[in-house]
Amino acid sequence: MALDPVDYAVVSQALAAAAREMGIKLVRSAYSTIVREARDASAAILDRTGNVIAQAEMIPMQLGSMGVTLRACLDAFPADTLRESDFLVNNHPFHGGQHLQDVFIFLPVFVDGELVAFSGTVAHHLDLGGGGAGLNNSATDVYQEGLLLPPMRFDYERDWQGGNFERLLRANVRVPEQTLGDFNAQFSANRIGIERVRQLCRRYGVATVRQVMVALTDHAESQLRAAIREIPDGTYCGEDAMDDDGVHDQPVWIRAQVTVAGDSLRIGFEGTDAQVTRNINAPWASTFSAVMSCLKGVLVGSDVPFNEGSFRPVSVDVPLGSILNPRPPAPVRARMEPCYRAYCAVMKALAQVVPDKVISSGFDAALITCLARLADGRYRVCLETYGGGFGASAASDGADGIAASLSNTTNSPVEALDMEFEHFRIVSYGLARDSFGHGRHRGGAGLFRQYEVLQDGVDFSLYGDRFRIAPDGLFGGRSGSRASATLVRAGRELPLDLRHTVRLQRGDLVTITTSGGAGYGDPHERARAAVDVDVEQGFLGAEQARAVYGEGC
Repeated sequence: MALDPVDYAVVSQALAAAAREMGIKLVRSAYSTIVREARDASAAILDRTGNVIAQAEMIPMQLGSMGVTLRACLDAFPADTLRESDFLVNNHPFHGGQHLQDVFIFLPVFVDGELVAFSGTVAHHLDLGGGGAGLNNSATDVYQEGLLLPPMRFDYERDWQGGNFERLLRANVRVPEQTLGDFNAQFSANRIGIERVRQLCRRYGVATVRQVMVALTDHAESQLRAAIREIPDGTYCGEDAMDDDGVHDQPVWIRAQVTVAGDSLRIGFEGTDAQVTRNINAPWASTFSAVMSCLKGVLVGSDVPFNEGSFRPVSVDVPLGSILNPRPPAPVRARMEPCYRAYCAVMKALAQVVPDKVISSGFDAALITCLARLADGRYRVCLETYGGGFGASAASDGADGIAASLSNTTNSPVEALDMEFEHFRIVSYGLARDSFGHGRHRGGAGLFRQYEVLQDGVDFSLYGDRFRIAPDGLFGGRSGSRASATLVRAGRELPLDLRHTVRLQRGDLVTITTSGGAGYGDPHERARAAVDVDVEQGFLGAEQARAVYGEGC
């Protein structure tokens, strides 16, 4: 039966709207600030075989591999064995997941007894047990990072509502009302997806909905293949480096090879450094998401859906045992750091053939801080994600103080944190002066955030990148600034150990500054009026402007 174009338009947009509604429900129902305020969560509709059909525009890193995560569950629990009351859960980085804190939950969508689709959500959970209430940067294997949930099937009524799975979680986390509250938000969002798919099936029929799912993924595939055909065949290479491996001071290199053959791409990572002993390894699913996010951003527009069809023209080959595909039981908590370097390496390779579509390197890091305190037998844990400067492009300056490309998280408002936590307060927050890289188009400005500690016994931990190696400019653009972290105690600046948890005291001041984006093109080609605006707004000091752009600035 031919698919009516009107039905296709209506049903395809309705599926996309359902995924967005799921995402909104998840965020608004969440208990933790990392989900409720920073929106570190995602939602999607998948078909009965695990193909992503539609997804909310939330966290690219979590969405690119959601089909991989579900199919790992379906390998263990085939679709034809599932019941309406079942749910599937997975956070295992070596069985389709990413890092332990991202827990994926999938609910089957049955219509008149027939399995039609899945609704899926993922949320970053502040605490899933493990070796410390903070970020546990010293973990040397994945078991120290929290509770591993391999692909599993549970019955909602039996195992969640006071059942064994809920009791297991409650017994293994430090702030159970927060963690269980976020799990309940995921279930609520999933049920929104179920109801919306059922409504479409009742109105248009199951057969039509399935046809639309196929057509939607075929459309995404055809658009990406058309974009690839415009690139000359060949192999193009790029590389980028992390500051260090968490133990030694030597950089860790990510090397990418992008091979174009007709309307297909092969992304290889031969020559990438081996896995390390600390938590900055990235499981394969994370690396795949990073690569696909880069390709989607560069090659096709925002009007092309990011679904399973987008993945068909691309193969990703990552050496087993490398930092982008480690052997178990490697720790993976900070897996975003090598993934951003993979993103940048692929971007640099593409810059050689589509220079007008790429951007310079930017902040491109997951800079995460945690301030945790145990008092009266109760933990209070604040986890924050940071923005920074985007890289500049051929057409425009980089965005200032914005979430990095793979995370897309929002900032946690000062007011929300002040209401939630009593052991610290934010005393300053803004864009970092003189932090962007110069060019015909400048990079985006980094930002800074300063905390005053209000109570003794606060444990501070951090992971991030760009503290030693600055973002690279393109085509003559200059590098962006480096990130920094400082501790001031009783008027004296003290070293802040970025690799281990630090015990803070009342009155301490901690300042985090993120890196700025790099520039694109020769700085001497920048419009004088644009330089003047940066100086007038306080983003650029007059002395720095004269040094880079010459007298008269």
